[in-house]
Amino acid sequence: MDMMLWMFLPLFTASGSALLAYFVMQARMDVAISKEREALVEAKTKLVAHEKEVEARVKAAEEESRRRSMDDFLADFRVEERHYMRESKSLFLKKKSMILQERLYFRNIPLSNWVENEMTVEEGSDIQSLARACSVFSTNSLKGSNQPVALPGAGARLLN
Repeated sequence: MDMMLWMFLPLFTASGSALLAYFVMQARMDVAISKEREALVEAKTKLVAHEKEVEARVKAAEEESRRRSMDDFLADFRVEERHYMRESKSLFLKKKSMILQERLYFRNIPLSNWVENEMTVEEGSDIQSLARACSVFSTNSLKGSNQPVALPGAGARLLN
């Protein structure tokens, strides 16, 4: 029996040491894997945040370019305006009126015919402010709702 004990004791010790080394290495491997997983999760969150930031920048750049192109397009529109005074004399009545003519242009291409407004002018009134207030293509008349804008004076007619 002693002989068997001396024969199996080194084998038992070696197998115990191998088992102990296996569990220690397994624990070290689990720690290393968990650290790698933490690093992977951190890298993924950084990547997702970076993707969102890039998407936001691209969207902002697209909106900015769209806004800039629309501003450039609208800057090419202009209104040519001319006005003159007309006096009509009748037997007892002397009527003074201002004729305002406007035309809308895109670059140098006319988009409309001359639109004429006739407004009666009272003595002492400011002609320039009257011309601005009665303009067909002014921003005040274009900003409103979808309803047609009522024009003051005798009305508007298109000239060829």
